Amino acid sequence: MDDRKPPRDSARGNSSRPSSRPSSSSSSRPASGPNKDRRREDLPARGGSSDRRGATRNVSAGRETIDPRGFRTTPMERDQSRIRPRIFEPDIPEDVTGEELEKSVRAELLSLSAENAKVVARHLVCINIHMDSDPELAHKHGIAAAHHAGRLAVVRESAGYAAYRAGHYEIALKELRAAHRISGDVSMWPVMADCERGMGRPLKALNLAGSDEVKRLAKPEEIEMRIVASGARRDLGEFDAAVITLTCRELKTETEDWAVRLRYAYADALATAGRGDEAREWFAKCAEIDHEESTDADERARR
Repeated sequence: MDDRKPPRDSARGNSSRPSSRPSSSSSSRPASGPNKDRRREDLPARGGSSDRRGATRNVSAGRETIDPRGFRTTPMERDQSRIRPRIFEPDIPEDVTGEELEKSVRAELLSLSAENAKVVARHLVCINIHMDSDPELAHKHGIAAAHHAGRLAVVRESAGYAAYRAGHYEIALKELRAAHRISGDVSMWPVMADCERGMGRPLKALNLAGSDEVKRLAKPEEIEMRIVASGARRDLGEFDAAVITLTCRELKTETEDWAVRLRYAYADALATAGRGDEAREWFAKCAEIDHEESTDADERARR
């Protein structure tokens, strides 16, 4: 028996199935269809008619026509307002590590990356260092800290106090409002009210002083709010009302840290209202408890 396979040509010729490979020549088939009289090079690229919407295959040309697929703008064409601007960051002394902060404050920075948390902590320490000696520098450190950790209430609050001490009341109010929105803490309410005074808006300061949030203040902040509200009354020329605002039983207190400030503010309000004798009496009472001589109460008591 002959085991040899039949020749290839013989096998192809005997097969009843059409070949899966297209013929290399199309001359045997007549042209047909709507494009039978057009040359191949005149036909549109594969995929459709050249006058169809979105048919352009040249990317640069496609941007000049309607392209349903859309296109991504180059970086220079994007909205520059959404790019985070760089800021000036004041130098931080090498001996400031960030460990100087209280543990409770450092704990609030744990949501940051380790590297960012250290940078923010060092800026916060610098705020404390320069708050009294160089308020403007402390303010710059506050800006830097808020830039790195703007979603943390403790950072926005610190930046707000630094701006307040430097006299940047609008910035301070913005930062303190942000801190309040994040944390719900109302302890900064008196400073916010004083910022309104600093911007020449005593009525807004009084609105804050009369808000429901004041009921949640601790005693030290409550006293501060009284002092601010009294100042707002003076700004409006309501000198007697300024005295009444500070008339409270807490004037008898001698041992609390806020007692000196309250007595001094009360005596000053009396002096502004033209009640000189009463003012000197309360300046003297203020001097009695002002052991650190933080005010000029003793001097004003002798005028």
